[in-house]
Amino acid sequence: MADEVVLLDTWAGTFGMRVRIALAEKGVKYEYKEENINKKSPLLLQMNPIHKKVPVLIHNGKPICESAIIVQYIDEVWNDKAPILPSDPYERAHARFWVDYVDKKVYPAWNKMWLSNEEEHEAAKKELISIFKQLEETLGDKPFYGGDTFGFVDVGLITFCCWFYTFETYGNFKMEAECPKLIPWVKRCMQRETVSKILPNEKEVYNAVVEMKKELESK
Repeated sequence: MADEVVLLDTWAGTFGMRVRIALAEKGVKYEYKEENINKKSPLLLQMNPIHKKVPVLIHNGKPICESAIIVQYIDEVWNDKAPILPSDPYERAHARFWVDYVDKKVYPAWNKMWLSNEEEHEAAKKELISIFKQLEETLGDKPFYGGDTFGFVDVGLITFCCWFYTFETYGNFKMEAECPKLIPWVKRCMQRETVSKILPNEKEVYNAVVEMKKELESK
């Protein structure tokens, strides 16, 4: 019997994009269901009653939540091609550490910058830049975070590149000037169809964020 795979997600969500990239890397066919984060569907609330958020992967009727966990699940279930996590236990733990770092640092710093007053805004901007500088240092001179191969940390971080324009516009800085080694890495990742066909246009992301902020300010 063929696998039934459904993904609940939002088009501009960096975390759900990870899942879509992982599924594309594995060549897994799935049904995509766009969620409205302001009006969550009964299916989303049923499948993720704890956090009530996307992404959720539903595999043969069973939900898997949290993007990093979903990507690892995909790698384990469809293990016949394109390994995402390293086979070496130490390297695997190392990759998990850096994806956890991205999860705990990037979005909170951006949120702080986006929603703060002038004084807090500058501090949050510096924090966001320092996080990307650390990630740039971790990449070093390697083609990918997985070394010569596109791997777990690459999947975990590349989805933020379509938000770079938004970060830069709200923060009044240029990622290329602050983190020059990250941009060639982005370009290498974007050479993969599994990435380039999934990531949305950066201006569309920015416009959506502008509208979101208007909605928040009108409440």
